[in-house]
Amino acid sequence: MTHRGVMDSSAIGVLLIEDGGDFGVAGARLAADAAYTAEQVLLQALANCGCRGELPEMIWIYQSPGHEEAVLEGLRRVVGDRCPILGGSSADNDVSARWRQLGPDGPMSDGLIVGVLFPSSPMGWAFQGGYEPSGPSGVITAVSGREILSIDGKPAAALYNQWIGGRIDAQLAHGGNILTDTTMYPLATDSGRVEGVSHYLLIHPEMATSSGGLRTFRNVESGVHLYAMKGDRERLIDRAGRVAGQAVRMLPPGQSAAAGALVVYCGGCKMAIGEDIHAVSAAVGGQIGNAPFIGCFTFGEQGRLLGRNVHGNLMISTVVFAQ
Repeated sequence: MTHRGVMDSSAIGVLLIEDGGDFGVAGARLAADAAYTAEQVLLQALANCGCRGELPEMIWIYQSPGHEEAVLEGLRRVVGDRCPILGGSSADNDVSARWRQLGPDGPMSDGLIVGVLFPSSPMGWAFQGGYEPSGPSGVITAVSGREILSIDGKPAAALYNQWIGGRIDAQLAHGGNILTDTTMYPLATDSGRVEGVSHYLLIHPEMATSSGGLRTFRNVESGVHLYAMKGDRERLIDRAGRVAGQAVRMLPPGQSAAAGALVVYCGGCKMAIGEDIHAVSAAVGGQIGNAPFIGCFTFGEQGRLLGRNVHGNLMISTVVFAQ
């Protein structure tokens, strides 16, 4: 996705940045200890631009799905939450694990790419989801990794199916993929409030398991309160523009014109809105003064929410570079 629209096949997007600052990139395959790998890749990216020991203005990441929380843990070992970490998890067309990452050493299928940004001009950024609570909620009472086994002591898939009006009836008996069926009806955790407004970190259920659980694209913990959420096509289009606008408003007075931008838009949201994805491109462009931008569609999004860098699903982010 660029300021000129969306190209789904036989295309490549390239964004060129001419700047007097420093930019470093490094990549590696994610080994058994993803946190350690992330720590080492970040240190290498800093070394590659001559900024070892310095705190970047921003860290940009792109990775294979499945180890996002561990990657963030490793990055925190170096920078804590003192700078924003934004990016996404690579996707494919049909959730068959054919995703790839492209870094300095070539393509990978199980890798992590880390970019460190020390631009000479200001940056603005924003990270949000385009959903609102639908009413039902409950507490996770049993979990195994990324599978929610029970909510309020009841089988998670069956209770969730009640919350969303029976939309996964067909998958309850023997399990099955529910990614498309649940895109407009995710779950969420409450990340806190700003001026009385709750901010939610979304969870996308991808599979109803044969044991009655829900497998998700995010790690979850027992005892956490879950909220049923809902979205619609118009809100997902509008939210992309609002996120871009929020990023522009972070730029300082006198330098509020955008030179360009990086956009992350959830691949699940893209699938849900179909051909309306072209309206997303237009919404972003309208908010950044039609400056050039490049966007990717991801199966997991990373960003800064209420002072902490987190991994969520069905989220949208924009990074804007000032002129």
